[in-house]
Amino acid sequence: MAMPPYSPLADSVPTQERILVIYTGGTIGMQQHAEGLAPGGDFTTRMATALNQLPLAQQQLLPPYQVISYATLIDSSAATPLTWQQLARDINDQLTAYAGFVIIHGTDTLSWTAASLAYQLQGLDRPVVVTGSMSPLESPGSDALDNLHGALQFAAKPELQEVAIYFAGQLLRGVRAIKQHSEAANAFASPNYPLLGERVGDDFVYYPSRGLGLQQRGAPRFELPDYRLVNQGEIVRIALWPGISAWQLDAWLSDSRVKGALLQLWGAGNLPGDPSVLDVLARVRGEGKLLAAISQCPQGSVHLGAYAAGHGLSNAGVLAGDDMTPEAAFTKLAHLLAQPLALEDRQQLFLTSLVGER
Repeated sequence: MAMPPYSPLADSVPTQERILVIYTGGTIGMQQHAEGLAPGGDFTTRMATALNQLPLAQQQLLPPYQVISYATLIDSSAATPLTWQQLARDINDQLTAYAGFVIIHGTDTLSWTAASLAYQLQGLDRPVVVTGSMSPLESPGSDALDNLHGALQFAAKPELQEVAIYFAGQLLRGVRAIKQHSEAANAFASPNYPLLGERVGDDFVYYPSRGLGLQQRGAPRFELPDYRLVNQGEIVRIALWPGISAWQLDAWLSDSRVKGALLQLWGAGNLPGDPSVLDVLARVRGEGKLLAAISQCPQGSVHLGAYAAGHGLSNAGVLAGDDMTPEAAFTKLAHLLAQPLALEDRQQLFLTSLVGER
């Protein structure tokens, strides 16, 4: 990654005290074209212009920052595991040169990127804050300026030592967040973990007792495996529906290209009473594929075997995802399957909280 140009706010400030802003695309930077909204360029100037609209007292409290823009800007619906990999490696390459990082990202898969980064950047010793907006930066009444302002403020807090999402005045653990609304400004939620921080008036308050900074010791222990191994559909996600049959599960899971699957079960971990469904799961598990299960409910946990309708899942080798989000569970499967690990090690690591995801 080439060294970024100076932002007007970064003059005369040592690099190690600045925030690096990485612009990947998304609604926040889009501009109107003949074909509709599309990613727009010159984000450095546009971001500075927007921040200059803040009251002078708030401008004076902004940390110095620099901006880089990826050469190919994307709508986040086009993101892949290789996008997650590129971001993690770029942060790794620039880690000691900056006090913190802000990633500007489209909202559709923002929580997926944040979850993946958390696994890749284990032991992170400074802030990485992911943000975006529901409307473009220059649109009247846009939420973009507030989100950029808050993301910069939290990225300058050294006690924040993990990947987080800042959106609509709230700081959420990246590996605990979901996008809950397709239109509202408060589009993200953390259904099973409290906020890491929030904006209170003009203050940006971080709650250290909820963060990973108090739990982590030693140098960063980043894991940066080759995500090309999980970039061609090797992991599938199957949400049950009434009437699902064993042959349908078999069609998904028996494909030789599939290495793992995330099952979204009903309630606390229930599935149809058809024994042949369990037979399919046990067989593919015996082939060495990694199977995990979470609930379709956004809040609460799975408890495999708590009900008769879920009895046998553990015996079939399905791993309980507890209260993990779909994003956290899926990206964790991808991360583990991209590494040269034995199946038993992958299983144990999936059942272990690595970055506060469960």
